Amino acid sequence: MRILITGSNGLLGQKLVAALRSDAAVELIATSRGPDRTPMPLGGAYRPMDITVEAEVDAVFDAVRPEVVIHTAAMTNVDACELDPAACQLQNVTATAHLVQAARRHHSHFIHLSTDFIFDGLNGPYREEDAPAPLSVYGRSKLESERIVMNAGLAGWAIARTIIVYGVAPGLSRSNVVLWAKAALEKGEPIRVVDDQWRMPTLAEDLADGCIRIAKRRAHGVFHLCGPDGMTILELVGRVGRYFGLDTKVVSPVKSADLGQPARRPPRTGFLLDKARRELGYAPRSFEEGLAVLRSQLMA
Repeated sequence: MRILITGSNGLLGQKLVAALRSDAAVELIATSRGPDRTPMPLGGAYRPMDITVEAEVDAVFDAVRPEVVIHTAAMTNVDACELDPAACQLQNVTATAHLVQAARRHHSHFIHLSTDFIFDGLNGPYREEDAPAPLSVYGRSKLESERIVMNAGLAGWAIARTIIVYGVAPGLSRSNVVLWAKAALEKGEPIRVVDDQWRMPTLAEDLADGCIRIAKRRAHGVFHLCGPDGMTILELVGRVGRYFGLDTKVVSPVKSADLGQPARRPPRTGFLLDKARRELGYAPRSFEEGLAVLRSQLMA
């Protein structure tokens, strides 16, 4: 099975590469903007591709003719999207349309990564069929890209929505909330953490596993893939502190409205995982089990 990954330099992309590069049943094509930044160079299995440039997308797809596409690349900084909606539209919507058109030409099964931010957070946790109502430019862009995928007449498609992905990978341009919490607590300086946003954080390895299960089954439709444990961001920081034996007295709670962030966040998301468990055999690790994975990788 020829599987093309977009965003292979990102956190999820690197976990997908790590899981698939030695899979005898898979011919991997990793793509990202710029040079390959995975820990062990992929050589001929890597192709630079700027997904916002239609000609580059077409050239790569025509050369490799992927059977499955796992589209992880996106502009995910919620406040940056709010402040630069044109860049967000280009990277999350226009680029997805380029990829979808190329996938349709080659009859590729298209797996698109999406987010809990397509919901307003008033009635979480959510099922796959619940009505979206995004609050931010980022959320609207991901919902628009979902609809492009659903309505494109593809040979097959799936949408994998997820929540707060955390993990360790080299050379990332952005951190994630778990690594941020650990680093902030280690410094011992006062930090303010929101107590009115409730999420179900996702270990990157578990999300990669869910995506691969979709790919190998050619599963169709929307799937919710996140961790099994729900908590506020304040509770998340507390659990990180307890796990790593760090003092959490430096943490003070704050309301989202008091942070003055450009983009609105949904107060309570979370996903019901029944469909993914039943149809994919998805079995995400608990938050503390995920922290154990992260710790072992940090010590390696």
